[in-house]
Amino acid sequence: MEEIHANLLDRLQEAKEQGWLGEVAAIEASLAAAEQKLAAMRDLAARTPPSTWACPISVASSRASTPSSETKMRSSSPEHYNEGMTVFLCSKCGTAITPELTELAAVPDVSDDERDRDKETRRAPSTVPQGHYAIDPEPWGPPYVVQDDQEDPKPAQSRGPVVCREEGFVISAGSRHTVLVHPNDAASLQPLPNWENSSGCCGPTGVEGLNRACPCGAPVATLAADCFGPFELHLDPVRTYAFSQ
Repeated sequence: MEEIHANLLDRLQEAKEQGWLGEVAAIEASLAAAEQKLAAMRDLAARTPPSTWACPISVASSRASTPSSETKMRSSSPEHYNEGMTVFLCSKCGTAITPELTELAAVPDVSDDERDRDKETRRAPSTVPQGHYAIDPEPWGPPYVVQDDQEDPKPAQSRGPVVCREEGFVISAGSRHTVLVHPNDAASLQPLPNWENSSGCCGPTGVEGLNRACPCGAPVATLAADCFGPFELHLDPVRTYAFSQ
């Protein structure tokens, strides 16, 4: 929890420096909740004899959940993963939004061949298999910045489409280390009111920002499920946190 608190302080400073006012408000709310939980944990520890403590549980922010060098040495492909199980929770209310998941060493390579898409939904195969998660090291979501090379633009974000706006082709400068999960592993999440940030052809493109909320109403994730992009769910590294055992 102390690591989560420190991570939130870093993110708050970054958001203030960048002028991301919406992010500032969200992070301050998460920071207040983290401070309350930390105070409660310290109070409990002070009142409970050490002999009754349970085995330690590793509590880490999603940024701290990035595979370690030791894991990478043991894991030569995404099929090899950590043995520990992790549950992701809402930073605002503490509700578990995923079941126990196993970490993959890297984001898997998924076919983008049109023939591999579902014939009815037009969705691509899920980037992450059900029951697992992976840390995406690349930026995802807004804000976006203009690409330097307008003649040969890149996709706006990993496994996503090329995005052109009034100012030209753009690329994500959003959060790194979002947590990629199979959308079915966060079935309790709901669309935002009026389907905000969920525009697309056969599903949300995922390029507009957070579009899925915890049952408490807090926006916590971005679903990408359109017919010309990936099929994956990104848990926000500030609005969610991990309990690993």
